[in-house]
Amino acid sequence: MSTPDANELHRVARSLSSDRLPGDWELVDSSSHTRVARNRTLELFYKEFRPRSPAESLKALLRGSRAQRARLNSEALSGVGINAPANIAWGRLGGGREYLFTAEVPGRGIDQWLRETLSGCSSELLARRRQLLEELGVFIGGMHATGFVHGDLRPGNVLASLEDGRFHFSLIDNERTVRFSTPPGRGLLRNLMQLNMLTPKELSLAARARFFRAWRRQMHDLSRLECKILGAEAYRWAMRRLDEKGFLTPGEAARAGL
Repeated sequence: MSTPDANELHRVARSLSSDRLPGDWELVDSSSHTRVARNRTLELFYKEFRPRSPAESLKALLRGSRAQRARLNSEALSGVGINAPANIAWGRLGGGREYLFTAEVPGRGIDQWLRETLSGCSSELLARRRQLLEELGVFIGGMHATGFVHGDLRPGNVLASLEDGRFHFSLIDNERTVRFSTPPGRGLLRNLMQLNMLTPKELSLAARARFFRAWRRQMHDLSRLECKILGAEAYRWAMRRLDEKGFLTPGEAARAGL
């Protein structure tokens, strides 16, 4: 089925913003400041950006709106060979809201792969799990080495698909992604922490180390010691956050040094 033109998609956006679901569109869970919908037939996603505060319009004048940043950042990622959703149409709605239609990218979130698809204990699944983590480390390290720091690198924002025996990755939710000439240590630390937001039951320390070694091999501008410090601090930060949210058992917290 062909993709609707921009005028038709604008009509769809107005319907979705008014709580009307046209055709094959279905809502997807999202934050209170966005509305997300999906059309499986057209393989499209709709994202509506709602103002977070009265000051957001001023920020948009200085840095561009969230919708604009999402569009431009995805194009910047794609421009260096990092897969991100292709922009299809965008526009404005009333009340300071904007929308963006993007093409669906293949894959499932890294969290789904680890919690569901590759959660078994067979030798085949364990080998595939190790492959996923190592190739993910190469991908994230390549992104960082190119200068990008993702705005919200939680495992669900990294999609993976398995094709011809290799994992292919895509980045979504790119409105806060920034490219630097040299990525700051704090940004790298936050990204590594966000990826570590999985409990020890979901991802062992040895599995994290496998990812980290692959990531470190891409980071030629950092010393081995700098990488080691970043990895250790990211793990401790993630464990503290998981513990604060009540996701760790007392034993897991103790083993994490909390």
